[in-house]
Amino acid sequence: MQKALGLLLSPRLWLGLLLALVFSGLATYWWASTRLAQPINLPEPDYIYTVADGSHLAGLAKDLEAKGIIPSALLLRVYARLSQQQSIHRGEFALDQSLNSMTLLAKLCSSDVVQHRITLLEGWRYQQALDYLHSKQNIKAELKGLDWAAQQQKLGFELAHPEGYFFPDTYRYHAGESDVSILRRAHRKLNWVLAQQWQKRAKNLPYESPYEALIMASIIEKETGLDVEREQIAGVFVRRLNKGMRLQTDPTVIYGMGDNYKGNIRRKDLRQPTPYNTYVIYGLPPTPIALAGERAIYAALHPAAGKALFFVAKGDGSHQFSETLAQHNKAVRQYQLRKRRKNYRSAPAD
Repeated sequence: MQKALGLLLSPRLWLGLLLALVFSGLATYWWASTRLAQPINLPEPDYIYTVADGSHLAGLAKDLEAKGIIPSALLLRVYARLSQQQSIHRGEFALDQSLNSMTLLAKLCSSDVVQHRITLLEGWRYQQALDYLHSKQNIKAELKGLDWAAQQQKLGFELAHPEGYFFPDTYRYHAGESDVSILRRAHRKLNWVLAQQWQKRAKNLPYESPYEALIMASIIEKETGLDVEREQIAGVFVRRLNKGMRLQTDPTVIYGMGDNYKGNIRRKDLRQPTPYNTYVIYGLPPTPIALAGERAIYAALHPAAGKALFFVAKGDGSHQFSETLAQHNKAVRQYQLRKRRKNYRSAPAD
């Protein structure tokens, strides 16, 4: 018994066991490192892998192994725990053959997701912009079907009316991002652009606030798509306001008609009182009528000097400006009544 115990406690035996464990550990480490460093196996080049909301590392590793992309889900989870990389980012990830299990994990824990683009156009109404966001299947539609009061709660700001309060621009987003997130960015940018332009505004303008300038900008946006005409249009409207004249602009009438507008404005529509009918009301309508871009905002705050008080569409997208009603009536007869072409348009061609 004593001899057996002596053998068990012999330094040589302990050393042998220790060396065996060390070599076994090194072999295991080498094997695991080799497997983790092995290039991932993609089903196709430039493969897009989607991490959905609520995904966790265990399920993700299992899915990657099932798809044959990584050699071992267990090794990935162990490596993730040891390297403290367990917080997976949601979205779409562009994968290529240069990745291995370790670099793949680092990518999935980063914000290096595929970026998409969406463009909100100048002149769109708020509902048009919202409908366009909801037409994208990779955008989470949190606002769909909600009235404006409920939408405000989700957006996190209070506005009496949403129209015009979002900046038309191209925005990057990742798959699974919400309409709320994109509209918040559009709202912040609108506020920033409007504040910057308001500080640089011309003197003696008939606006009491940046919001009134935004209302004017939205009207300019709907009246012309020609960059060279924006300040001229603004000049006409500003002079009319300063003289106490009605703006008498068709886009505001159309906005006030809502769903009743069927493509044409009739005489009775021009006489129908609405808060937006500038043939009836004096001054500006109560809210913007569309998304206004930076050029329209600039024009509203820097109207061109001159004497013109009227303008009429010429049918090619441009306008004829007139100083007197007699000149304007002559231009109406020339461009609206006598030369109304089959391809007549009030806005420039795209």
